[in-house]
Amino acid sequence: MQALLDRVTGCARALKRNAGTFQEAARLGSPRAALTLLGPAVRGLVLQQGKAGPTTEVPSAHRACFAWDYPRTRPDVARLTQHARRGQWDPDRDLDWSQPVDPHDPARELLAERDLPLVDIPGYRALPARERERQRAALLAWMLSQALHGEQGALFVACQLTEALTWLDGKLYGSTQVVDEGRHVEVFDRYLTEKLERRYQVNDNLFVVLDALMRDGRWDVKFLGMQLLVEGLALGAFGTLRESTREPLLRELLRYVITDEARHVHFGVVALQDHHAQLAPAERREREDLAFELCVLLRNRFLAHEFYDEFWAHAMSQRAWDQAMLASGFMARFRRTLFRRVVPNLKRIHLLPDRLRPHYAALGLLEYEHEKAAPDLTAEELVGA
Repeated sequence: MQALLDRVTGCARALKRNAGTFQEAARLGSPRAALTLLGPAVRGLVLQQGKAGPTTEVPSAHRACFAWDYPRTRPDVARLTQHARRGQWDPDRDLDWSQPVDPHDPARELLAERDLPLVDIPGYRALPARERERQRAALLAWMLSQALHGEQGALFVACQLTEALTWLDGKLYGSTQVVDEGRHVEVFDRYLTEKLERRYQVNDNLFVVLDALMRDGRWDVKFLGMQLLVEGLALGAFGTLRESTREPLLRELLRYVITDEARHVHFGVVALQDHHAQLAPAERREREDLAFELCVLLRNRFLAHEFYDEFWAHAMSQRAWDQAMLASGFMARFRRTLFRRVVPNLKRIHLLPDRLRPHYAALGLLEYEHEKAAPDLTAEELVGA
């Protein structure tokens, strides 16, 4: 009986914590998009299945398509595959894992204090220097943990897309992305395990997105959610982290990952650029609404509630924490980096209709619609190397 009571209490607490996300989603009033995300939202935001144990089983739904005539009809994707093959790298060969990582070494600062939302919290500024350094290392571990969880999802979805695509050039490129994603899982897990010596559980908002994409049987929805949104936001996040850290191993690791992610986002844009114009109006409207709902979830994942629970729940309310995070200069720069290509890419694939512009504007995202769309395929432009 007590276990059941604890479970109900935990669900109620989780529902209260994520009430803002439900309110933002309900504001759009899209029944079809809501139906797609209702089950994942209950499992992720209320039941918190991503935190229930070391593994979570998620049923997947998609069709595998065999192309017996092996048609090579997409030379643009074939060129992307060649670029991906040339860009393959080896974590053991190309990264120096012997380098020490010390959160208290100012010459190899993990995260620049001036760049973090923590500096806007008076209680943080009053902490001793070593405690502030410890918290910055933990916040980096939280960020990289979410990157790790997202990359695992990207690995699984890349496998599904390689099966589901009907055009051979897409399958061949997909095979290179599967290798990329597996490598990303490896390097983030290794950095967290060997260098930071800690890992955080998956954020509830991110779990909802991964759960929804794994269960959806439509290849284009998987492309939209993973290639355009999850991968696009990861590309921005990794660029921001690389600018903020002076730790050599992490900077080099991120440089390699960013180059891979640029190809993945480009692939998504190429695959979907003309697709939505061919859909029935109701299907296209659902994709438009779903893209917005996923943007809400992915923006809210960066509120870092797991980090808040560990370090600040005793000192301030979650509402005050969320307000501080969203209002901070760091988060403003972070959102700009995260969404400055995601929103233009949504416009490029015809999923930014006039009726949704006020909703994107309310999230502070519409200002990015005129930015450059899909990233170039050069690491130099992306990371300033």
